[in-house]
Amino acid sequence: MRPMRLMGLPAVEKYPEAAVSRHEEHIGIVFVGDDGEQTTNVPLKYVGGDAESAELWLLADLERMGYEVRRETKGF
Repeated sequence: MRPMRLMGLPAVEKYPEAAVSRHEEHIGIVFVGDDGEQTTNVPLKYVGGDAESAELWLLADLERMGYEVRRETKGF
């Protein structure tokens, strides 16, 4: 089961790094590049299933898309 569809993400070439953190009500994604940072929050109510599974799926999918990903644990 795929919990979400990713759309409108910044170009990998401009923002090659992505840090993902799970919070109480959302999953946060911080994209980092030469132009600074872009932050995206995905409300957990739109994720479906459990939050940890969605977070791990998101990390894997971002990596498949070419981002250098890391999991941040400070949001838990």
